[in-house]
Amino acid sequence: MASVFSVKGKPSHNNVDGRLHLVRCIVKLAKSEINYTDMASADFTSGQEIRSNEESTDDSEEDESEEEPKLKYERLSNGVTEILQKDAASCMTVHEKFLALGTHYGKVYLLDVQGNITQKVDISPVKINQISLDESGEHMGICSEDGKVQVFGLYSGEEFHETFDCPIKIVAVHPQFVRSHCKQFVTGGKKLLLYEKTWMNRWKPSVLHEGEGNIRNVKWRGHLIAWANNMGVKILDVISKQRITNVPRDDISLRPDMYPCSLCWKDNLTLIIGWGTSVKICLVKERHASEMRDLPSRYVEIIFQFDTEFYISGLAPLCDQLVVLSYVKEVSEKTEMECCARPRLDIIQPLPESCEEISSDALTVRGFQENECRDYHLEHSEGESLFYIISPRDIVVAKERDQDDHIDWLLEKKKYEEALMAAEISQKTIKKHRILDIGLAYINHLVEKGEYDLAARKCQKILGKNTELWEFEVYKFKEIGQLKAISRYLPRRDPILKPLIYEMVLHEFLESDYEGFAMLIKEWPGDLYNNAIIVQVVVDHLKKDPQNRTLLRTLAELYTYDQRYGKALEIYLTLRHKDVFQLIHKHNLFSSIRDKIVLLVDFDSEKAVDMLLDNEDKISIDKVVEELENRPELQHVYLHKLFKRDHHKGQRYHEKQISLYAEYDRPNLLPFLRDSTHCPLEKALEICQQRNFVEEMVYLLSRMGNSRSALKMIMEELNDVDKAIEFAKEQDDGELWEDLILYSIDKPPFITGLLNNIGTHVDPILLIHRIKEGMEIPNLRDSLVKILQDYNLQILLREGCKKILVADSLSLLKKMHRTQMKGIRVDEENICESCLSPILPSDASKSFSVTVFHCRHMFHKECLPVPSTMSPLQFCNICSAKHRGPGSAILEMKK
Repeated sequence: MASVFSVKGKPSHNNVDGRLHLVRCIVKLAKSEINYTDMASADFTSGQEIRSNEESTDDSEEDESEEEPKLKYERLSNGVTEILQKDAASCMTVHEKFLALGTHYGKVYLLDVQGNITQKVDISPVKINQISLDESGEHMGICSEDGKVQVFGLYSGEEFHETFDCPIKIVAVHPQFVRSHCKQFVTGGKKLLLYEKTWMNRWKPSVLHEGEGNIRNVKWRGHLIAWANNMGVKILDVISKQRITNVPRDDISLRPDMYPCSLCWKDNLTLIIGWGTSVKICLVKERHASEMRDLPSRYVEIIFQFDTEFYISGLAPLCDQLVVLSYVKEVSEKTEMECCARPRLDIIQPLPESCEEISSDALTVRGFQENECRDYHLEHSEGESLFYIISPRDIVVAKERDQDDHIDWLLEKKKYEEALMAAEISQKTIKKHRILDIGLAYINHLVEKGEYDLAARKCQKILGKNTELWEFEVYKFKEIGQLKAISRYLPRRDPILKPLIYEMVLHEFLESDYEGFAMLIKEWPGDLYNNAIIVQVVVDHLKKDPQNRTLLRTLAELYTYDQRYGKALEIYLTLRHKDVFQLIHKHNLFSSIRDKIVLLVDFDSEKAVDMLLDNEDKISIDKVVEELENRPELQHVYLHKLFKRDHHKGQRYHEKQISLYAEYDRPNLLPFLRDSTHCPLEKALEICQQRNFVEEMVYLLSRMGNSRSALKMIMEELNDVDKAIEFAKEQDDGELWEDLILYSIDKPPFITGLLNNIGTHVDPILLIHRIKEGMEIPNLRDSLVKILQDYNLQILLREGCKKILVADSLSLLKKMHRTQMKGIRVDEENICESCLSPILPSDASKSFSVTVFHCRHMFHKECLPVPSTMSPLQFCNICSAKHRGPGSAILEMKK
């Protein structure tokens, strides 16, 4: 059995402090209170009324007030309103097809689900205590306070009438009463009677229980009957006629007639019991065969048990939750007397060791101030999750809120974003709302709050392709002076609005924000608006501010849209704007820039020259050079890049480039002279001599064959022995080395440089012998040591090479020996190289002699010449003749 959980401690009814505590609890638990107000033609609407006895700034209470109700309520009207104006409801039962209402004046009304009267039955002059229907809705059982019991068919003549000598509080017909073998019903007064129809169409009563006070409630489900008397709740198995269990009531201090027990079957095996403030959920289980003995085959386990704050008037299941109708008492602030408060309808989630309140609503029903706990009833329709709250003067229907109700609540709370999302998710199921209407309300709400940018951004999603709505919203933004806010989100393709709309936005920006205007012109396609009108307006503004770069740039873009590329190009060049090159490429404006080459190259030489070189077929090299004649520095940039791309294309300008390099780019002069094969060397030497470019003159002299003059210039002008040595190494001329030694012999620093570098090219002894005795040479010792080290290194290299050569020779000799030792195949296809006959005789039985040389030439023994006495070794005639060269005797013989 689950442990008992109490939402709050139950207050003492005899203690004023306890009652005040109860009032505070009511205030804290109140999340929402439903107030029903009369409207014209007896129609009623429900609204939420938050009720509190004291003001509070507690954040948690504010959050609770924002919780969405789980149920929605409406008053059952039409015929019910007429009935309850003259009579009072005492009981009601619900079928999926109709309702059956009993009154205090002994009337039973059959109603449709809208509350319209379809049939009226006069049963008794006193109160109807209970009405029971079978599952088919074709048979009804009624009992009244004067002891009358009637069971009859609504569509047949079958009927049972009986009047008892005591009030009959309950009646229940078999759920399958329509079947012939299920003609059973039970009644309850001072005892519980079961009536069964015999084979002679007579009703046979049998006592199921008595002796524990009046039977207060009964519920029949399947083969199980549950009833409540003054002592507790019993469950009986109709088939075996065995009583399964007895669940005693917890609070025996409560009068059972004033606080009756509420019973409800959740399914065929789960019974929900509410009595006083206690709730128990019982599960009927099959007993194991080994445990039966004399016990019933079934037993009951209480799986959930908890207490509520208020007195229970009715119970109903809602999926895995419970709907609880509670009777509430409170203390009046004015009289400080206990009085009846509005009943509450709570949704509770049972938990293994506790319970959780999901929602709680206080219901304003008519006459709640005079009602007692026993006056309220809760009935439910299982198929539709409808809950009927019955009171003497009012009947309220509660139903689960659908997605339309959810959206209504979100809109009421101004949660438009969530409402829009909910409508999009459930667009196939919602009936009352349209996504577009919610979206428009959301936009209006954002505008009212001053969130213009967000409102404009939402227009894209909400308005979609509806041009009329787009234009309406644009005008609305114009009226409030917020055209700029919506400009970024206006549609540019599918749909396209009227040109006037876009022109109106552009005018707005042009009057106050040139940068914003320029951005729109750049982003919007040119066909959205009348380009000529916008051009004229911009021109008018430029008359007031002719140097405004933003307007000029924008005007150039407008000219581009209008295909007036020449004017656009002029503006771009005037502004030195980077987009000029893109404009030229995109619209192939090379014919328009033939006279603007200087401006382009002067603006951005890198991009301009690359563009000109990439389009030589459109603007020739000669044309470019001609245009740049008066700007030699730009001419040089162009010719230099041309030379880098192809050394031969601009060969006719190589002579000119010598002067240009010398004037503007000397670092690249020497590389140019080295790479060019078309520049005149004499002209280049003359220019370099005029400017005293020594390095370039050295290169030119060496290239012209005057190496001695070049070396002399290095020694005398540059005074750089390392460069001189490097030059001598490049020329690899012995006379040049001699000149270098003679020039350096009286210069100690030069001698040091030669000693450090000459060793691998010239014998150092030649230099050492020429050094005068007594001459001081810097770092002579180190230089001599280096010479010796270089000499030792050369010796080591030679020895190493020798060892490698010997090892390789030996390896190759061994390889040759192995090769020569291999056998050689000789067959009938081989011939004698002398007589050209087959090397093997046709008759294998004859003896023969063959000589095979390592060169694979074969001879008959008798075909070889007799070896000389001087050299007993015999050689291949053919190979020996080839080694002797042309004109040998054998070659002549072969001829």
